[in-house]
Amino acid sequence: MVWLVIVGLLVLLWAVSLGKIHLGSSLNSKTTFLNDNASAGLPSRKNVLLVIAHPDDETMFFSPTINYLTSRGHNVYILCLSTGNADGIGGIRKEELYLASVVLKVPSQRVKVVDHPDLQDGFHKVWNCNLLEIIIKEEVDSKAIDVIITFDNYGVSGHCNHCDVHQGVRKLLQNSSQQVEAWELVSNNILRKYSGPVDIWLSILLARKCLNRELQSLLNENPFQSYAAMAQHRSQWIWFRKLFVSFSSYTYVNTLKMMNR
Repeated sequence: MVWLVIVGLLVLLWAVSLGKIHLGSSLNSKTTFLNDNASAGLPSRKNVLLVIAHPDDETMFFSPTINYLTSRGHNVYILCLSTGNADGIGGIRKEELYLASVVLKVPSQRVKVVDHPDLQDGFHKVWNCNLLEIIIKEEVDSKAIDVIITFDNYGVSGHCNHCDVHQGVRKLLQNSSQQVEAWELVSNNILRKYSGPVDIWLSILLARKCLNRELQSLLNENPFQSYAAMAQHRSQWIWFRKLFVSFSSYTYVNTLKMMNR
């Protein structure tokens, strides 16, 4: 009987959290992320570069951020630093990324996939940070990027390629004189990671407690769009990833932290 009550409460909390997300537009409207000039009536559209390691990272981990940015008219660019060729299907995964980006309302012309012999997908493939810095800088310069968004130093899952991408962006910040703003996706512990929409409450609370605005919580106003985007990655859309997208907090909310130089 006790277990039934607990399960019932969890289901209720899940449903209430989803309801809160459906009201996300009003909550996100209070978010100051890339919106500093809006109150003054000035244009606040920015060129934002999302730097990821593999095709499907953009949907599995960053879709709340992408949906937030595109819904507010920012120009989102995606730089994917490998084709995800660990299983020999890099060409297929590259095309799947283009399809998924369109679902996320990022034009395929704004998506760049790098296929470099020293940047190959793999848990034991260490990527050179100097090379990453050069590639990222070229994209920043050519697209007049204002803001970079990427993984933090743990990279959500601990995948070494995710961590290397973070280090590449950090190296760029340290060596560049450009006034480029950079934000990292905060990695959650395993309980929060698989708490689905329930994690929005803690994410919102932590962001609001950060008075210097260096922590931002972005709700996914359209999680069903994230499912549709992930379904475009057909080579990866198998049962455990379907479960991941359903139960992962990253489908419903992103907490971004400003990267210091």
